[in-house]
Amino acid sequence: MAFARINNNVHHYVSLGAKSNPALLFANSLGTDLRIWDDVTDRLNEDFRVVRYDKRGHGLSDAPPSPYSINDLAQDVAGVLDALEIEQAVLCGVSVGGLIAQAFALNYPKRVRALLLCDTGARIGSIESWRQRIEIVRAGGLQALEAPTMERWFSPTFRALRFADIRGYSNMLLQTSVEGYIGTCCALRDADFRATVSTVRCPTLVLCGAEDIATPPELGRELAELIPGAQFSLIENAAHLPCIEQPDILTQKMLRFFQEVQIV
Repeated sequence: MAFARINNNVHHYVSLGAKSNPALLFANSLGTDLRIWDDVTDRLNEDFRVVRYDKRGHGLSDAPPSPYSINDLAQDVAGVLDALEIEQAVLCGVSVGGLIAQAFALNYPKRVRALLLCDTGARIGSIESWRQRIEIVRAGGLQALEAPTMERWFSPTFRALRFADIRGYSNMLLQTSVEGYIGTCCALRDADFRATVSTVRCPTLVLCGAEDIATPPELGRELAELIPGAQFSLIENAAHLPCIEQPDILTQKMLRFFQEVQIV
């Protein structure tokens, strides 16, 4: 395990692959940690320098008091890259991780080689929906969100056939810091790049699970339409976390995109 003090908070990260390889940084979703990318990054470590990290309030990273902003979370990414002496990377983010990647691209455009935005949007939810989510967690903890979260994260087929996996990912959610979860909800509540993401100029691939009800495909299509030259592709038989349900297909689409934009 590796840790770095970034913006007065300790962050947990994993870095694998040769330093001379193109760098990929993976940002995870709300209520998860860097392990959701395991089955994707295992296929990439030979050809890339693969960096995963637990965003603040998640996994083994510190959980400072809420609220957090999306720019706070993007600054943390810059700190992770600085700690590893990585000047430029491809950012791969799912859900709020995709918003973090957009914020990073807007704030640090010269440090981004390309974007891979998975099951995300330029705007996710509404001020009211996030206010309600925060109130639920403050009143009843994350247990109150366990069942609906599993329904958002995973397709009905996956939930029916992979009972042990669902139990494990429920445990991941429930072990998330309540303060970290609420802080990240505040970042989601306030993040809105619909008016600014069109200034992104790096190669971009937007992916979405065909069965995603949290950030549905039309949200991903809208995001791709806002970013000049961005591509959009569906991942069948997956909901909000294709990195878990369909890691092979996700990785194939990533590698094809990287070849097209000459990352490899």
